[in-house]
Amino acid sequence: MSQQDFRDALLDPARPVPKGLTTGTGAPAGRRYDVYRNNVAHSLREALEVGFPTVRALVGERNFTVIADAYLRAEPPSSPLMMHYGSGLPAFLEAFKPLEKLGYLPDCARLDLAMRQSYHAADAAPIDPAALSRHAPERLAALRLHLAPALRLVPSKWPTFSIRNHALDRDSPKPPARAETALILRPEFDSIPHIAPPGGAAFVAALAKGHPLGKATEAAGPTFDPGPTLALLLRHGAITGLEET
Repeated sequence: MSQQDFRDALLDPARPVPKGLTTGTGAPAGRRYDVYRNNVAHSLREALEVGFPTVRALVGERNFTVIADAYLRAEPPSSPLMMHYGSGLPAFLEAFKPLEKLGYLPDCARLDLAMRQSYHAADAAPIDPAALSRHAPERLAALRLHLAPALRLVPSKWPTFSIRNHALDRDSPKPPARAETALILRPEFDSIPHIAPPGGAAFVAALAKGHPLGKATEAAGPTFDPGPTLALLLRHGAITGLEET
């Protein structure tokens, strides 16, 4: 019996117990292997359920189980840390034929994944919200802002932020027909998604690349006002440092 045979059978209950597999007493593994196989699959499925609540809410529990079982057979975990499992699910959903009509589902999975990555990102102390006002107005454009490791941008041609809200809370408004970029911030211990304002996604992306405030504002377009987006970042502790260039 090879390790590949053991792994393949472990993740697929339709396969027979690998030949030659025995218990510590030398008896055929049989039932014990089935119990172990069931526990492994259950743990992986549970990790996906916790990590992708929007996807689960959108397709329903039964369909999500089918998706999870297909995914865990295609992409078994490469790390013992279950908080990392499922990073390939968005791409898997894009190629999953039974759900090809749900074009928004992979981006919803990306939003779920980004929420989890933000939650587990490193901590970083935010600046004093008044720090920006201590700089002379003529020097603001040259400031480089350092952003928190937990910040995430999730662009989509679908209204993924609104889809997520409606999927997890049916009393929330139905998703509008528009593209949305989710801006995920983590002011304390929990990640919180927001809709990036018009131009805000390009602005934050430019800041994340290290562009100074003036260049980042230009990247957002000629009519962009950085004030509301900066206020949002400051209010949620997403700016961790200022550097004069």
